[in-house]
Amino acid sequence: MKWIFRLLGLVVLIIVVGVVSIFFLPADRVARIAAEQLRGVTGRDVSITGDVALTFWPVLGVRAGGLEVGNADWADQGPMLQAANAAIGVDAMALLQGEIRITNIEAESPTIRLEQRADGRASWQFTDASGAAQIETETAPDRPARPISIERLKVTDARLIYDAEGSDLVSYEGVDLTLDWPERLGPAEIAAVLRPTGDPVTVDAVVDGFAGFIAGDTQTFRASVDADVGTLSFDGRGSTTGAVTGTLTLKTGNTGAFLQVLGLPGAELPENLGRSIDLSTALTLTPDRQLALRDVVAELGKNRITGAADIGLNGVPQVNAQLNVGVFDLMSGAAPETGGDDGGAGAGGNASSGWPKTPIDASGLAAFNGEIVLTAQSIDLGQFKLGATRALLRNDRSRMVFDLRDVAAYGGNLNGEFVINNRSGLSVGGSLAAQSIQMQPLLRDAADLDRLTGQGNARLSFLGAGASVDAIMRSLSGDGSVQIGRGTILGIDLDRLMRSGDSSGGTTVFDSLGGTWTIASGVLSNTDLLLQLKNYRASGEGVVGLGTQTVDYTFTPVALRANSGRGVSIPVRFTGPWSDISIRPDLEAAFEAEIDAKTDELENRAKEKLNERLGISGQDGQSTEDAVKDQVEEKLLRKLFD
Repeated sequence: MKWIFRLLGLVVLIIVVGVVSIFFLPADRVARIAAEQLRGVTGRDVSITGDVALTFWPVLGVRAGGLEVGNADWADQGPMLQAANAAIGVDAMALLQGEIRITNIEAESPTIRLEQRADGRASWQFTDASGAAQIETETAPDRPARPISIERLKVTDARLIYDAEGSDLVSYEGVDLTLDWPERLGPAEIAAVLRPTGDPVTVDAVVDGFAGFIAGDTQTFRASVDADVGTLSFDGRGSTTGAVTGTLTLKTGNTGAFLQVLGLPGAELPENLGRSIDLSTALTLTPDRQLALRDVVAELGKNRITGAADIGLNGVPQVNAQLNVGVFDLMSGAAPETGGDDGGAGAGGNASSGWPKTPIDASGLAAFNGEIVLTAQSIDLGQFKLGATRALLRNDRSRMVFDLRDVAAYGGNLNGEFVINNRSGLSVGGSLAAQSIQMQPLLRDAADLDRLTGQGNARLSFLGAGASVDAIMRSLSGDGSVQIGRGTILGIDLDRLMRSGDSSGGTTVFDSLGGTWTIASGVLSNTDLLLQLKNYRASGEGVVGLGTQTVDYTFTPVALRANSGRGVSIPVRFTGPWSDISIRPDLEAAFEAEIDAKTDELENRAKEKLNERLGISGQDGQSTEDAVKDQVEEKLLRKLFD
C-alpha cells in the first residue's frame, strides 16, 4: 500500500508541476511559438503584437492585442488577416509533451482580404506551407512533431474583401465566421453570417478532407446560401484553385429581394419572368473562370426554360447559350403599365389610348455579351402573338439584335431582325418581312384595328429613338409595303354606298389590295393604295399618326359600270383616334367631282355644236379655237387670190 500511495503521490506531483509550469510559461514565448506554428502551416508571415497575456479559461492560450497573417507574395491588397484583438487556444497536454496543438483561433472585428487572379492563383491557397510544427528547443527533438491542427476558428464582426481580377471589388461588413475542424484528416464545417444590407444571410458548408482542400486538392463539399427570400445551394466537388463541378440549385420567392439581400442590384421582375425562380443545373467552373451549365431547368412561374450555356466570367460575362422556352408568356402576370399624363392620344383621343410614357430601363443590355439561340413553341409578347419560333439573339456592348430566322405568326411566317441599341440613348429598329399573314389579327394587335381581313405579304423597315414607348412611336421613321389578296372591309358596304350614299355598316368584299408607305416623325403617309373589286376600283391616300394614334385617310371608290360606263366615285373619309374612328362619305368632294365632270361634258357638247354650225372639223388634238382660226385664215387667203 505504501508503494501505491507513493506512486499516486508521484503522479499528483507531476500533474501539479505540469500545471504550475504552465502557469509560469512566459506568455510572449507561447505567442511566439504559436505564431511560428501558424507560419509553418500557412507559409505566410504571422505576427502577434500588442499586449500578450495567458488565458486559462475557457481554454488555455494567449490573448494578444493584434494578429496579422500575411498574404501571398503576388497579392497587393495588404495582409490576408488583420485583427486588433485575437486569442489563440492550445492543447495543454500536447504543450506538456513539447508540442503546440492549436485548438482554436478567435478574432474580433478583423479585416480579411481574399484575392484571386485570372490565371487561377488564389490568396487562400497555402501551397507554400511546410505542414510541420514543433516547439523550438536548444536541441531538435528525436522525432518529428505532428502537423498543426486548428480545431476551431471563430471570427466576429469582420470586414470581408474579395478581389477577383477582371471583376468589381466586393466588400462585406459585419461578417461572422466559424470553422469546426475536430480531426485534421476529417471534414470541416464552415458557417458564416453576412449582412450586406442589414438582413442576415447564412452560409453553411461541409468540406470533406479539409486538410487536402486548403492545400489545393479536389474534395467533395456541400454549401448553401440562405436568406428569408431565397436559397442557393451546391453539391459536388471542388478545390481552392477555382475548379468546381456539381449540381447547383436556386429557389427564390422574390428574386429582386434576394439579390438585394446579397448586396447586388435588385430588379422588379414580372411574375412569370423571374420574380420567383426554381432552377437546377449541372455546373462546371474552371480555374480560369469559364462556367459551363448543362441540363438547365428553370421554372419561372408559368414559364419553363431548358437548355445549356457556356459563360466566361472575366469582366463582362461572355455568353454562348442554347435555350428552349416552350410556351413562353412574356406578359401574363406582368405589372401593369402606367401611361402617365394625358396627351398621348392626340386630337380626339383619351389617356387610355395613348402610348405608355413610363421611362424604359434598358441598362440590362450591358449585363452580358454573346449569342443565345432561342427556340419556342409559342411566344406571347403581350401586344403580338408568335407561334413556333427560331431566333438568334446577339448582344454586343448594349446593342441587342434579334435575328428572326423562322417565326410562325398570324397564319404565316416572319423573318428579319429587330434591334435594341442602348449605347448612347435607347433606340429600336428593324427590317421585317411577312409572308401569307392574316391581316385582321395582326392589325388588331398592332393598332387595335379590326376592319380589314385577308391574307397578304408585307415588308417593313423602321427606326425610332426615345426613353419611353411614347417617345419612340413619335420619332419613328421608315418605309414599307403590303399586298393582300381577296379580303373584306368591315363596317362599310361600298355597293350600298355607291347606290344610295348610305355608309352605315355592312361589309365590302375586295379582290386585291396593295400599297406602299413612308414613315417620318411618327407619321405614316400613303398615296398609292389601290383596291380592286368586281364592279369597283378604289384608291386611297392620307396619313396615320403612329405616335398620336390618330388617322386622317381618304378612300375613294369608283363604280366602274355606273353613269353609262363613265363611273361614279364617292370619297370616304376615315378620321379620329384609333379608339373611335369616324367613317363618313365626303359628299362635298363627290359633288365637286360630279360638277367638274358635268361641266367638262357640257363644254365638250357646246364645242361639238359650234363646230357643226361653222362646218369646222378640227384635227386630232386640235382645240376648237385653233380650228376656227385656221378656217378664217384659209377663207381670207382664198379671197385674196380669187
